[in-house]
Amino acid sequence: MSTPAKAMTVAGSDSGGGAGIQADLKTFAAFGVYGTSAVTAVTAQNTRGVFAVAEVPEEVIALQIDVVLEDIGTDAAKTGMLSSASIVRTVADRLEAWGVEKLVVDPVMVAKGGHPLLQESAIAAVKSALLPLAMVVTPNIPEAEVLSGITIDSPERAREAARVIADLGPRYVIVKGGHLTGDATDLVYDGRDFTEFTAERIDTPNTHGTGCSFSAAIAALLARGAPPLEAIDVAKRWLTEAIRQGYAIGAGHSPVNHFHAVEIPAMSGLG
Repeated sequence: MSTPAKAMTVAGSDSGGGAGIQADLKTFAAFGVYGTSAVTAVTAQNTRGVFAVAEVPEEVIALQIDVVLEDIGTDAAKTGMLSSASIVRTVADRLEAWGVEKLVVDPVMVAKGGHPLLQESAIAAVKSALLPLAMVVTPNIPEAEVLSGITIDSPERAREAARVIADLGPRYVIVKGGHLTGDATDLVYDGRDFTEFTAERIDTPNTHGTGCSFSAAIAALLARGAPPLEAIDVAKRWLTEAIRQGYAIGAGHSPVNHFHAVEIPAMSGLG
């Protein structure tokens, strides 16, 4: 077999398997991409919430990135939960040192159940150190409001916020529309033009890990050589179907179905 495209995720671990590192690696696999990881924090969580967070020491995070990229390399990378300002700066420093060009930044701030995953003091570091390195940044409405300082209550305000975030350095800004009403429309700004990607809004509580999985799908497609707008389009259509075919595995927000498009071998064929 030929060597597959490679993607790295730098994010927190979700013990429930629905978001974070676990969701990212599942997504990479679903797109036929070899996934590597650098764990920034270990969480105790399930579908009902986050119960504890333990940050990984910065020197260990840096070494994870260094040893993986020195040996395996990567065609694209994404960041998720980075927790503190020092972790943000550490990750940005190592990704820049290794010249990672296809970087997707998911500015994870709050878990689905409401638990904060990014310290307020780290927001400035995300804006000054990480976003200038990003090819794509994927904030939802609350995250876009924090990054831009603009209250988003209309499509016009979303465009205004996207312009402000783009001025921080990322080449493509996606203001996701999941927190608005009506169809789920994501607004993409490339520094000059706006593009909208719209999908049916699916009424389901099984949406744990949607942001992680969407950004990971974009990273996987970039790793495989897709242009950014095509990667965003395909990732959104894939995620919509993953939500549609989601399933309940716990008492709270269950995850999306990462492998909805993967043919599972029949048991009789497993030997």
